[in-house]
Amino acid sequence: MSYPQVDLSRTLTDDQVYETIMNNYSNLSKEWITHQWNWMNNVYWAFKDHYKYMIIISLVEKTLQFYDQMNIHYSYDEYYSKSFLQIEKFSISELCEKLDLPKETIRRKVLELENEGVIIRNKKKIIINRKAFPFVKPENQIKFSSKYIFLVSRALNRDKIYSKKLDQKIIEDLIKEKFSLCWRWFYRMQIPMIIGYHQFMQDLTTFHIWGTIAMNQVYNVSKILENENTNFIPLDYLETSKILIHNVGATSGLSAMSISDMTNIPRATIIRKCKFLTDNELLKVNEKKQYELSSLNFKKILPYQAEVFKYKAKFLRKVLNLLVIS
Repeated sequence: MSYPQVDLSRTLTDDQVYETIMNNYSNLSKEWITHQWNWMNNVYWAFKDHYKYMIIISLVEKTLQFYDQMNIHYSYDEYYSKSFLQIEKFSISELCEKLDLPKETIRRKVLELENEGVIIRNKKKIIINRKAFPFVKPENQIKFSSKYIFLVSRALNRDKIYSKKLDQKIIEDLIKEKFSLCWRWFYRMQIPMIIGYHQFMQDLTTFHIWGTIAMNQVYNVSKILENENTNFIPLDYLETSKILIHNVGATSGLSAMSISDMTNIPRATIIRKCKFLTDNELLKVNEKKQYELSSLNFKKILPYQAEVFKYKAKFLRKVLNLLVIS
């Protein structure tokens, strides 16, 4: 059997991708926050409980890792051809460590998933029953991810770091063809990144709400950047963040009702979580009773956010390198 020769000089490193996304942040931030917000909405929508979904995808990621180790790969259509997925055995302690949750919480939520018929134990088999909950195939998420990967590849092309010319359809097709591999990489990016925000803000519902308000602010600031930066010269992470902090409160925020409409999180929960965020100066309330980012503690999240973006760089590097050798 002959194998294609891989030109290693055309492949990327994590650092190269990380530096590019940080140096071109003004051009990429709006698409990234849309990417993440869409994913968080799907996480919540599945069970109206972020952590139940995180438990499910943690178990799926472990199973996808086993497939990869055994050199078993499924396309998108093959992976979703069945209504159930057999998963590897798992321990409560393992999930606690991965998701940074107490044992009592994990046990309770796993039991709820079993009672709902989502996780089924059949003798020695453990099955995730996709029919038991409104399971969403990530068709739209693949499009969001592919668009962002395309924009990063274009930035790498401009910097003469990455020579392969791509379009969004080529990226979508590759992810679907190598789905079990690429989506394992996707989960390996998302799980630690999202749990990192859980640690920073104490729970994922709070982060989801804060992220919705942040998305609104980024869209407002993007308009300012487009007006002020007429030559479309990309601004790096720090310069973009300075503008974001400077313009906090300059435009309309979001009401509790608007956030509820956007996320499907109950209004009462939003009001309670926003009180925590305002008490900790991560949000403030304007004269219209709308929630806005607070410049004081927003500064604290910037270095933390830059650190978790390394998970993103690793995912991007793997997919872009796969495109080189495919």
